[in-house]
Amino acid sequence: MDLRTRSRGALAVVVALGVLLTSGCSYVVIGQARSQGAPSQSVGDDALRVVGATDGPIDTLARNALADLQTFWSDTFPAVFGQQFQPLTGGYFSVDPDDVDPAAYPEGIGCGTDPRELENNAFYCSSQGVPNSDSISYDRAFLGELAAQYGEVLPQLVMAHEYGHAVQARVGYPRTSIATETQADCLAGAWTAWVADGNAEFSSVDTTDLDQLLRGYFLLRDPVGTGTGEQQAHGSYFDRVSAFQEGFDDGAEACRDNYGPDRVFTQGEFTSDTDFANRGNADPATTQQIIEDSLPEFWTRAFSEVLDAEFTPPQLEATSSPPDCAPSDVALVYCPDGGSAGLVAYDGDFAEQAYELGDFALVTGVAIPYALSARDQLDLSTDDTDALRSAVCLTGWYSAQVYNNQLRSVRISPGDIDESVQFLLEYGNDPDVLADVELTGFQLVDVFRAGFLQGAGPCDVGV
Repeated sequence: MDLRTRSRGALAVVVALGVLLTSGCSYVVIGQARSQGAPSQSVGDDALRVVGATDGPIDTLARNALADLQTFWSDTFPAVFGQQFQPLTGGYFSVDPDDVDPAAYPEGIGCGTDPRELENNAFYCSSQGVPNSDSISYDRAFLGELAAQYGEVLPQLVMAHEYGHAVQARVGYPRTSIATETQADCLAGAWTAWVADGNAEFSSVDTTDLDQLLRGYFLLRDPVGTGTGEQQAHGSYFDRVSAFQEGFDDGAEACRDNYGPDRVFTQGEFTSDTDFANRGNADPATTQQIIEDSLPEFWTRAFSEVLDAEFTPPQLEATSSPPDCAPSDVALVYCPDGGSAGLVAYDGDFAEQAYELGDFALVTGVAIPYALSARDQLDLSTDDTDALRSAVCLTGWYSAQVYNNQLRSVRISPGDIDESVQFLLEYGNDPDVLADVELTGFQLVDVFRAGFLQGAGPCDVGV
């Protein structure tokens, strides 16, 4: 993210502050993250055979997920795609690449692949005319590492993603790799919501799992600076998380309808040597200037062009200790009585921590209390959970305008919107960072996504 070095003309139409990133009409449900208790049983190998599987917990998780995925898609597929679902014919393969018994895989694994080549991977094979086509293969040691870092739900997610590719093989793939991969994430999200609602016999997902799952997606994103046209592009952190939540919120129908050629992705290539060298991050002083310039610019225009009001920028301070008007010792504060238009204050030590995630992580953090100041000027609440939900949504709206290069004072860099997701999952529900937090990380990312994709409409400011 950089300061702009040239000015842009003012926009002539209101819609410029609400541009969508998807071609379909997706309406995000901003509700409670769903959860259920653990299933009471596990599927046996006699009911669903996984070649090479052990009795260990990872193979049990994978087998349970695969059994429930077959049930979900057998039930869901006809209504969504108008035909019966045909179960996978090529089977399932579990491998520890460092401990392979070749006799267990006489024709290799999926697509006839040597099982020793599966390290740190899982894949669906759709190629016809090769051994073990229409199959899913996975490195159980790799899935074990994911589970150790991000919880047992992540191996289930990997199975759901690969099963999404099996669904695509039956109805047709999108035109590009990045659309194919993110649509599979969306299909995985639809299954996960079904599990979270208590419908699965063998798998379980609870509210904590959902936060961990989104954190785990950080490992599954493409490296920052990867172009959308790359042959194996999978999507940025935001692209993949957004796709998963789209399926979770809106079901498999959204995955079917919203992945056409007009879908826009936030992933982008570095276009300058400076961005490449800095990984898209401005230095701290420039980041401070971006905050001071871009937030007043955005809100002045938003009030004038969309909200039919006049905005007065609040006082903005980086502090070494909480201001006297702060309700508690928190890092990000909006004080209605801190000046003629209130005070937005943020702790300098915390700013350094947030900046370690990336420059736009810090910008995202400060944008939240700044949005509370905008709500105050609209005579809306600023000190309850609904206000915070709205402020995060409005921060998504602001971030979309940065992404779409609609502000004179700032230019987007690859990875910036990923940093917003990182900030919300790392700090968004920490009461030492934001007061009155009663939302999970999953919910915070969901409301940010709503504002990013749909503008002010879902943000409870009367639009």
